[in-house]
Amino acid sequence: MKPMEPRAPTQNFSPERSLELARRTLTIEAAAVSGLIDRLDGAFAAAVRLVLEARGRLIVSGIGKSGHVARKIASTMASTGTPAYFVHPAEASHGDLGMITRDDVLLALSNSGESEELVRIVPIVKRQGAKLIAMTGNAASSLAKEADVHLDAGVAQEACPHNLAPTASTTAALALGDALAVALLDARGFSEEDFARSHPGGSLGRRLLTHVRDVMRGGDAVPTVGPETALPEAILAMSRGGLGLVVIIGADGAIRGIFTDGDLRRAFEKRVDLQHATIDQLMHPSPRTIGPDRLAVEAVEMMERHRINALLVTAGDGTLVGALNMHDLFTARVI
Repeated sequence: MKPMEPRAPTQNFSPERSLELARRTLTIEAAAVSGLIDRLDGAFAAAVRLVLEARGRLIVSGIGKSGHVARKIASTMASTGTPAYFVHPAEASHGDLGMITRDDVLLALSNSGESEELVRIVPIVKRQGAKLIAMTGNAASSLAKEADVHLDAGVAQEACPHNLAPTASTTAALALGDALAVALLDARGFSEEDFARSHPGGSLGRRLLTHVRDVMRGGDAVPTVGPETALPEAILAMSRGGLGLVVIIGADGAIRGIFTDGDLRRAFEKRVDLQHATIDQLMHPSPRTIGPDRLAVEAVEMMERHRINALLVTAGDGTLVGALNMHDLFTARVI
């Protein structure tokens, strides 16, 4: 028998049909998520309490598409203050059950509630004394009946035109997992700073954990001159520094003022005799300062509020320890 010729990939393609299916998919999945709202009840609160009171960790498990959702839920939990990890149910039957202790809570995901790999490990988990939260689309399923708490993630239909491929059901489970994670982080008092500590490589981590001392330039990188320095010499020092400023320091080591590129432009506008002026005649005598232990985002806020491009960094006694400008903050990806 002659084999069938494969159809061209674009044979059934229709732009109008694609848009129609996309809109239908989003409508069905939006309805699946919104349908969860009215079904939330005391079971959800009980699940939150069960996880909060656990002395161990939250173990999340699922097979197939539910397994992918379970991995994401475990990741979200771990990054928002609830110690969690994913265990593959098939691997659990071959040794990974040793990861689960009586102090843990198992969150098992299965749309049917009859996934063989999950149902098989439930008696063992229960025998160890761990608690079980089942998230299924079938309240009458084996998994739901054996659970300490059952979360109903059922949907009326899948977005798949054949009502077969897990689509709306996985979206609903993912949303319900997010709802659980948010409720837990709120109950734990999980803050932005806590989130930043678990995401040090992200933009929030940089914003919340970077201090002025991490960004500033110090030592010889900050140009300084005395009050009686001639303006041309001060300008040369400023140019060599590359900060767009020069700091005026008195004989006693105290900061007397600051001179910036902006001050130089204003001196031109006022037709100042630049060849014969000294820096103390044109400096700004009250520069804005910030401490090295302050957050870099505070430096950004101060610069924006006062419409300046640089700040001096001073120790507690007012002595100069460094300086930073907007470019330094951009480079450090604080802004």
